[in-house]
Amino acid sequence: MSKRTINGLDEHQKAFVKLIEANARRHRKHEVFRDFCEMAAISLSNAVDFAQAEKREARYMHLIGRYERAEVDRFPQMLGHIVQSLEAGFHDCLGQLFMALELGDHWKGQYFTPYEVAYLMAELGCGDVAALVEEHGYFTANEPASGAGAMVIALANCIRNKGLNYQRCLHVTAQDLDETAVHMTYIQLTLLHVPAVVIHGNSLWPKGTDAQWYTAAHVLGGWRGLLARRRAVTHAPTSGETPAVQLPVLERAAPAEPSGKGRPTKARFVDTRQTTLFE
Repeated sequence: MSKRTINGLDEHQKAFVKLIEANARRHRKHEVFRDFCEMAAISLSNAVDFAQAEKREARYMHLIGRYERAEVDRFPQMLGHIVQSLEAGFHDCLGQLFMALELGDHWKGQYFTPYEVAYLMAELGCGDVAALVEEHGYFTANEPASGAGAMVIALANCIRNKGLNYQRCLHVTAQDLDETAVHMTYIQLTLLHVPAVVIHGNSLWPKGTDAQWYTAAHVLGGWRGLLARRRAVTHAPTSGETPAVQLPVLERAAPAEPSGKGRPTKARFVDTRQTTLFE
């Protein structure tokens, strides 16, 4: 991992902060950060989720229309720095930036758990996942209050450190009430290629209309089919089989996922360097 500065940010995170501040000359800082997260999430989503692309593209055009040309050009640079920061090692890149930019007051005083604490919690709760994966092929995890995704990132890191490929043996359902937190989680899990569905909604009172974001690893890995087969076994009244790992309680019928039909919307923010994260 690249050397950290005294304030805990690496060189790419510091460059990100400068770009945010440059775009905040005509806009409020928390609005620039919020818009970056949503537009980056849309760009990543539209590369794989064609079913929701048209609606999200319209939202993207509405957001980007608020910015001048020079400001627009800074947004892909921001994403490039997030990619490079995550390439250096597992950490809650956007959560750290959120706290460093002192944006908590604009989001109801939110405070994101430090990554080191999240990793300790993941290690304590991880158990003997190797035996679980060997027997069942994969397991699922549920994060009902994801924040920027630190706990999920820490879990993926913990699994990786156990010598397992989290991209194949883990599926996550993450949820948060705050829309920007959902976008932050989705960006980071997509770039780290974590199979996941990220939901914007109330974990205690889920609704079928809650917005759902599918990571590239979820779509490309065929996880909808895998989870559907597990669900069929779980709820089959005469099967006599008790699943080893229960599906997340939030899992339910989801909006249509990419069928391979139609043309994908151009993902304006996507930097080709992110592909190295998938190796």
